[in-house]
Amino acid sequence: MACLRSGAVGTDRWGAQQDDVLRKFSPSLKGQSVLLKSHYENKFPYLGTKNGQIHPNTLRVQSVMLEKETKVTQKTLLHELYEDQKQSPWYDNLRRPVTDLKPLIEKGIRGVTSNPTIFQKAISSSNAYDDQFRQLIQEGKGVEEAYWGLVVKDIQDACKLFHDIHKESNGEDGHVSVEVSPKLAHETDETIEAAKWLHKVVNQPNVHIKIPATAECVPAVKQVISLGISVNVTLIFSLPRYEAVMDAYLEGLEAAENVDLSKIASVASFFVSRVDSLIDKKLEEIGTEEALALRGKAAVAQATLAYKLYQSKFSGPRWEALKSRGAQKQRLLWASTSVKNQAYPDTLYVSPLIGPDTVSTMPDAAVEAFLDHGKVARTIDMDYAEAHRVYDRIEELGIHWGNVGSLLEMEGVDSFAKSFDDLLGSLDKKAAALKSGL
Repeated sequence: MACLRSGAVGTDRWGAQQDDVLRKFSPSLKGQSVLLKSHYENKFPYLGTKNGQIHPNTLRVQSVMLEKETKVTQKTLLHELYEDQKQSPWYDNLRRPVTDLKPLIEKGIRGVTSNPTIFQKAISSSNAYDDQFRQLIQEGKGVEEAYWGLVVKDIQDACKLFHDIHKESNGEDGHVSVEVSPKLAHETDETIEAAKWLHKVVNQPNVHIKIPATAECVPAVKQVISLGISVNVTLIFSLPRYEAVMDAYLEGLEAAENVDLSKIASVASFFVSRVDSLIDKKLEEIGTEEALALRGKAAVAQATLAYKLYQSKFSGPRWEALKSRGAQKQRLLWASTSVKNQAYPDTLYVSPLIGPDTVSTMPDAAVEAFLDHGKVARTIDMDYAEAHRVYDRIEELGIHWGNVGSLLEMEGVDSFAKSFDDLLGSLDKKAAALKSGL
């Protein structure tokens, strides 16, 4: 029931204005039951009457209260995903105006991920960044420094939008991820310094610093975690590398000194759809009936086994010792959830991977698809035997998972680096035009 509080009920002088207020907000009620209550009998008795007349401020405050109290949030499948299954739906995109995230938050989105490709598309396809970029260049900033100025502003603004979720969830959700430069994907020490710098300059409690899960950067994860910085470990494509990431997280927690472990929140971003894109091609090259029947199954099978590893790693004496110090589990985050093969169901990389203590980050198409016809049910650990069968059979067919993971990691790093370079190139041209006065 929507509650319309009115301090002007039954008066003559302000009655017409009261009616205007009610008319203004009645369209948003759409047939709901409406209860009129005396405004000055409730929250604002001091605004009641003046010389026998209703004070105008009463009506003004009524209007504000009406606007707030008649807002009805409809429960969506994304809300159910979190409330019923403890999986957090995040949004895999970020662009200006950042306030466009508000409707998504109302629909149940609980966090945001970004990457160099997302920023390349956002900045190069919009003029929303032009004024700030111009100002940064006029201040004498270099192009790359100006780029980070644009990125940091977006991340800070998004962090503020998700602050309430972060607080209400005790730091579990409400995070916004920003990635270190993809140029550093094979540089351990430089990645550590970049993560420390980003964490300091964003200066928001709910920022996640993204670090790639390359062989060189996994040690950086341990070091950054030990400093009390929350990390999103990204570009994970294989089970062995995922296990190394979990170990780095645990070792980082164990090495932390004078750090409140309860404030460290980490996710491990396990990529999904890209796995099928690569393995499907290899299965088609093999061409047998059995091989073709395995198309579209590899990614979910491997992700399912990753969850099994997660359950094992975050149990037992080692984990319990850290938990007693306030540590949070490093949640599995399903990344790359958009469907690349249009012959597959558009929720293929969301619906089969629902389970507690996980995150699913979805681009626009996946969000829309799940909101429209997604199914909320625990699925991730319902059939480990089938996941093992698919995973093992693919290996037996000569498609080696180790090679798949290495190739996808290389492609992922190269793709992000290319987006980064392309964007800096376009910003270079824009900066040159500004400096020449064109």
